[in-house]
Amino acid sequence: MKLAIPTPTLITILPILAFLPVSKELIENAHLGGLTTFSKFVLAAFTPSIAPIVIKSSLHGLQVTVATALLSWTLSILLGTVLGIISSNTVWKAFGNFSWASIFIRRLLFVPRAIHEVIWGLLLLQILGLTPWVAVISLVIPYSSLMARVVADQLDTIDNRELVAVIQVGAKPSSALITSLLPKSLPILSSYYGYRLECTLRGATILGIFGLGGIGTELQLTLQSLQFNEMWTALWMLAVLMILLERSLNWLRNSNLTFANSLGSIQNIIFIIFSTIGISLIWLHLLDINLFEKINLNTITWPQPIEIKNALFELPLRKLILDTLLITLLSAGMAIGTPPLALILSPNHLGREILDYIWVFFRLIPAPLVVLLFLLFSTPSISIASLSLGVNNMGVMGRLLKENIKKNDDVFNAIKSCGASDQAAWLYGKLAPTSKIYLAFAAYRTDVILRETAVIGVAGGIGLGWQLKESLSSFDWSQVAVITASFTIITLFGEFISDQAHAYWIRTTTDDSLQISTQA
Repeated sequence: MKLAIPTPTLITILPILAFLPVSKELIENAHLGGLTTFSKFVLAAFTPSIAPIVIKSSLHGLQVTVATALLSWTLSILLGTVLGIISSNTVWKAFGNFSWASIFIRRLLFVPRAIHEVIWGLLLLQILGLTPWVAVISLVIPYSSLMARVVADQLDTIDNRELVAVIQVGAKPSSALITSLLPKSLPILSSYYGYRLECTLRGATILGIFGLGGIGTELQLTLQSLQFNEMWTALWMLAVLMILLERSLNWLRNSNLTFANSLGSIQNIIFIIFSTIGISLIWLHLLDINLFEKINLNTITWPQPIEIKNALFELPLRKLILDTLLITLLSAGMAIGTPPLALILSPNHLGREILDYIWVFFRLIPAPLVVLLFLLFSTPSISIASLSLGVNNMGVMGRLLKENIKKNDDVFNAIKSCGASDQAAWLYGKLAPTSKIYLAFAAYRTDVILRETAVIGVAGGIGLGWQLKESLSSFDWSQVAVITASFTIITLFGEFISDQAHAYWIRTTTDDSLQISTQA
């Protein structure tokens, strides 16, 4: 008997079943005392503090975050582009049969991006101390590797027949690469670089929550002291900035920028990068953030093999890994399944507008803060960690789904004109044609969620992230080495699975834009 296989449309909604075990555990662990405090947090959104000292402090923290993000972003672009070029199979083939070199470099870049920026921050704090460079380097290391991956993939997916032809007529490989590949790749890479600016700004905010300065530190301090009105002052400032940035990037993506002059484009991009680095350094200096002060390196006693062996037996490694994977699956299920179901239940214009604001709100509050808010009325658990991470990524998946269903208005209107209900027209006219694209996005997002479990673990008291924080606090470097290695291995394993899932949905869709769009 042939087994029934669910359709892609149904697969987009089924993950919402993750809410069942999460809700059950939340109800069992909830205590009503914290609900009053949580309600005060929600109501404070309508009465943010307008005290001059609060506004001044929040504005200063926001400037520190933006300047740090700009510096980290430009350094990541510079380093990531270079690493992406030298890890591209197409580039090495242009200079000869050196495919092994691209494979070797790509394997080396696995580790930097497998470790979340918060873990890099915690590790670098022990080595460099509390210096502004910790936040910058913590963002540059993983983001450069992520950018390198996308740059290399983009160069390798472009039709290289023109490149081969130019080389065969006697052109130098470097000149052929600039004239043949660059004009085709620059528009897409420029769009991706803009997306990474959003990610860098969020990353800088999260690092601030863990004590590395900026608006994140302001949010953390106001939450700990339960000054919700002051907290919302900072949150609204951050919201305005994120919305303006999002609108600006959308305008740039839709402005049909041309890159006809390859050499001129390279010169302009290099000028913009180095100008932004200079502006960021000057801006941080004006904010009394001195990046050029002397850094005293702290010595670390590297663990011996016998100490690492002992740490393997001392740590409840199996439970920590299983908790981390379970948080990933539950978070991904809620983040993936909620947006399509929510839009089916409210397919009219007003419902979509309300959901848009909800997605913005979910993206606005960093996941570590969501954990701390939920801990006001519950005890640390897998459900709290999963819900916090799921809510934050729900906003991201909701935005992605909205952007991809816009092009299906004609199909939706045709089905609606035949007398179908709004829900049926939306399901078959918008969600069904977009389901495979959405699932390809979901494959990549699950990989991101796995990395973000480190952040949730540190803040929420569960998983590998929490154990890493505890081991760092006690300077147990053998445990730190074991936990970091374990997290890196499962992250790389998760990346492999997400790549396979992504490749599957690419093979089964007819949308030509899917391969590039999901790289972002």
